[in-house]
Amino acid sequence: MLITATRIPDVKLIQPEVFGDSRGFFMESWNARAFAEVGISADFVQDNHSLSVRHTLRGLHYQLDQPQGKLVRCSRGEVFDVAVDLRMGAPTRFQWVGTYLSGDNKAQIWIPPGFAHGFLVLSDVAEIQYKCTEFYSPASEQCIHWTDPELAIRWPQEGSVRLSEKDAQGRSLAEVKLPG
Repeated sequence: MLITATRIPDVKLIQPEVFGDSRGFFMESWNARAFAEVGISADFVQDNHSLSVRHTLRGLHYQLDQPQGKLVRCSRGEVFDVAVDLRMGAPTRFQWVGTYLSGDNKAQIWIPPGFAHGFLVLSDVAEIQYKCTEFYSPASEQCIHWTDPELAIRWPQEGSVRLSEKDAQGRSLAEVKLPG
């Protein structure tokens, strides 16, 4: 398993070792010992799985009272996955990292607690699985609008996206409640 820091060092890109042959493949998507060796110690309490169609954008979500660390992967299709640092006092606060996750590249991203998270579906269909370090808390959830000019995320999308009502009503960075 190859684990490397992104330009926000606490966000890690994980490339699992994949063993493939004519029957298919095998890989470890989580190994507590291997992850702990590179500073990722997580007690996961919830696994989520979503299926979305092309041009769906989910996010940018985070929780105030129960910030979630997330280990995210795309098992089918392709997405552009984004993490935004919201941690008070972090030198990378309000910076973002984006990476392509797909069923083909089998890459994963570790997003520590204190980050907003979102993704854009680039394929006809995409399935995302992510492990969370805290339970979902709807009362604590916040949503930053995906086009927030202060963040200036460079989404690989021209034209309209498919949004839930909640995500369409996302607020600007200046309007949301922030951690800390």
